[in-house]
Amino acid sequence: MSVFTPVSSDEARALLAHYSLGELESLEGIAQGVENTNYFLTATTGEYVLTLFEHIAREDLPFFVGLMDHLARHEVSCPLPMHRDDGAMLTEVNGKAAVIVTRLAGAPDMHPSPAACRRAGEILASIHVAGVEYDGGLANARGRAWRESFAQAVAPHLPAAECELMENENSYQGLYDDSVLPVGIIHGDYFRDNVLWADSHHGGVIDFYFACDDVLLYDVAIAVNDWCVNPDATLDAQRVHAFLSGYEVSRPLEPLERDMWPVMLRRAALRTWLGRLGYNYFPRESHMTIPKDHEFSRRLLEHHIAHARALAATLD
Repeated sequence: MSVFTPVSSDEARALLAHYSLGELESLEGIAQGVENTNYFLTATTGEYVLTLFEHIAREDLPFFVGLMDHLARHEVSCPLPMHRDDGAMLTEVNGKAAVIVTRLAGAPDMHPSPAACRRAGEILASIHVAGVEYDGGLANARGRAWRESFAQAVAPHLPAAECELMENENSYQGLYDDSVLPVGIIHGDYFRDNVLWADSHHGGVIDFYFACDDVLLYDVAIAVNDWCVNPDATLDAQRVHAFLSGYEVSRPLEPLERDMWPVMLRRAALRTWLGRLGYNYFPRESHMTIPKDHEFSRRLLEHHIAHARALAATLD
């Protein structure tokens, strides 16, 4: 979350005139994140988040907003989109498509215990299970084609050794057929800062704007690469075991998924590394963006490459 497009209090009041949410009490920009413009919006009826979509194609927005609406109504704690008085969930502010959603209570746990990781795994599985009944679908914009093309685009900015690492990893990933694995709607960005904990048992999930159709195990790997890492860019086996144990309460992994686990951990680390390189070398103008560490993701990928056998053992 960031502020790319400023919104004034008068503009927010004009927007609220199309909702039954009461009068504006306060409007505060949110600095975290790097994709959309976000504000905390407090009205007389409660606390909300106003999001302006900066780069997402308008034709894709109904998928994301509809997904949040679907999950919120299927016992997943996530933002619930508000409806305008004309019934629409999407609106427009300063020429940008926008949405108002409920603001979840709580804060991220950036140093999760094994118990917190287990609960986080349970929540991710609940998203995957509830997503089965969602009618919408959307291809992953950051799939194989993006990983390969973006690696070429960012290569001129990197040392030769890092370019070689990217090329080799993309070639390695191309050897594996993931069409045999369970596919569904994934969150795509299930990091620690996208789960807000009201208490140790109740976590609410935010930022669904990387959601898409893809291999479910890939989503688990993206999450584990953030929830279960040590400061030296290695995996904490105890937290990995806890996360996966929590996940498998609702959706046990299949044998083929267990076989592909080391591959997916590497794929997830590669995608995160590439994405963070993009934010570093191709930044978007924002008033408040806080960048993320791409070097850490590279070292995590190198760790996964060097310890494939040990990674497979984490599922035993």
